[in-house]
Amino acid sequence: MALIALAADKGSPGVTTAAVALAAVWPRRVLLAETDPAGGDLVYRSAAAHGGPLNPNTGMLSIAATARRGLVPDQLWDHVQPLSGGLEVLVGLGIAEQAAGLAGLWPTLGRAFASLADSPQAPADVIADCGRISGDTPAVELFPHAALVLLVSRTEPEAIARVRDRAAALSAKLHGGPRGAASLATPLIGVVLIADPNNAGKLAGQVNDMLVHAQTGARVVGTIAEDPAGADQLAGRKRGRLDKSLLIRSARKVTADLYQQYGAAWTVPSQSQSQNHQASQGAGR
Repeated sequence: MALIALAADKGSPGVTTAAVALAAVWPRRVLLAETDPAGGDLVYRSAAAHGGPLNPNTGMLSIAATARRGLVPDQLWDHVQPLSGGLEVLVGLGIAEQAAGLAGLWPTLGRAFASLADSPQAPADVIADCGRISGDTPAVELFPHAALVLLVSRTEPEAIARVRDRAAALSAKLHGGPRGAASLATPLIGVVLIADPNNAGKLAGQVNDMLVHAQTGARVVGTIAEDPAGADQLAGRKRGRLDKSLLIRSARKVTADLYQQYGAAWTVPSQSQSQNHQASQGAGR
């Protein structure tokens, strides 16, 4: 199984951009799910494969009725829309008030997301954009079913302090208490920094040392370039060679490192499935 949940503690560190960038270069078939209870962004910033807008009623909103009767992982595909680049997405809620329709269903969604990789018909990993998780957001109920929870943070001192505290709180909630860096408890908790490429390596080392010293149970798993031009290209607001952008190049490095460290624990699709996916996936290539 491989459900990877991305979230942030506060502010706007770029969770959606990071989630889309990682999904665009993911080495296997992947479903990008907008699971932020406050509402999704892709319906406003991305075009559908047919060239028109995405349908806001097909996605998390439409899946609510299905999930109340039970949810088989392959049913997720009935609510998915392809973006113009080929990325398959489960569009998020339109407004926060619609989250009431998913009350009690988040664990069901988490199990379906986690089990999609084992589907005999259309296996895929799931990258879930959970948005901000401060407070009692129900998206946290997805985390026990995840293989990896990635906290996205910028590198200002206050942001780093918040991600340290949030990682420690999540470790206590999910694992029962503080843990050292060598912990193998699942879901693994990682931190992805949105950083200036010129000093990303140094910052990653400093933040990682802080996380280990504080016994948060988390560590830095990579950095994604702070690249406004690349983010605009990814969202379709600007033309250019997206595959050459700092954003996508850094996202490729993060995905490669994740697979080197954790890929053996995740289901490996057949060679034919991988070839079919590579032929159809166009985003970020």
